[in-house]
Amino acid sequence: MNLSDAELSQIYEKTKVSSASPALATCKTLIHILETDNSSTLQEFSVKITKVIESLESIEPLIEVESLSEIFLRFITLTVAEYQLIDEVREALKKRGNLFLEKVVNCSQKIVKYGHPFIYEGSNILVHSYSPVVLDTLLFVKNLGKRFCVYVTKSAPDNSGEKMYNQLKSHDIQCSLILDAAIGHFIEKVDMVMVGADGVVENGGIINKIGTYPLALCAKAFNKPLYVLAESYKFIRHYPLNQADIPQPIRGTDKRVRRKSGTVDDFCPLVDYTPPKYITLLHTDLGTLTTAAVSDVLIQLYL
Repeated sequence: MNLSDAELSQIYEKTKVSSASPALATCKTLIHILETDNSSTLQEFSVKITKVIESLESIEPLIEVESLSEIFLRFITLTVAEYQLIDEVREALKKRGNLFLEKVVNCSQKIVKYGHPFIYEGSNILVHSYSPVVLDTLLFVKNLGKRFCVYVTKSAPDNSGEKMYNQLKSHDIQCSLILDAAIGHFIEKVDMVMVGADGVVENGGIINKIGTYPLALCAKAFNKPLYVLAESYKFIRHYPLNQADIPQPIRGTDKRVRRKSGTVDDFCPLVDYTPPKYITLLHTDLGTLTTAAVSDVLIQLYL
């Protein structure tokens, strides 16, 4: 089955409607390709799936789409050498694909298990933007009967923190929505900072919603722990040294945000890079990790 970019985009967008994240939508789309594939050789399949992944990364230029695609391809092809007939290979790929999807779906539940003990009774927590896994962790702690307070950054330019704030309010969790520029004021009041991640890079740093880096700088200055909650399928073989090293498609821009001068060549980036020295621990579905352990995990994921 050879799909045009337009057809693939249509499949992805349809899948995205019923998915909790772009990564999950990507995984389901790749499984759809597996289930409809009619390649006559493994080499033909490899060429086809590689082109599909490149197209998906173009359709949704997010680091989690790139990282999941790479790990997905590595995972499903791990055991194909055991089979000789293409029909056997095809069935093995489908089985591995669905096993990977199951792992993706269960990631959040495992992260909550490792992350929730770090939130203690009476905690004041500062969170940034909207993160489903951070939200799941806070809801779990609430259901345990612990009392805590959450400060949520508004998270310009898309104000995604409002979604987080509304979700917390709907579950009767004490919370306040604050301006991004007010983190220096509120950091004194909190006990910890908790953020999600769009991607976790080789040195243990993260790429996440714009504003995460200054928040991490502020937390470090006030000696507040910064915990990152991230799925292992977001681990990726990138090694940025600064903000300029974030690939342009992943960095993204928001054309609605322009400089006062009115020029159109300097749009607001949508993500930034936070170096590992500002991160206390990463809570992942593989366990709670130090930033130094990320490179070892990546080696295992890509073996």
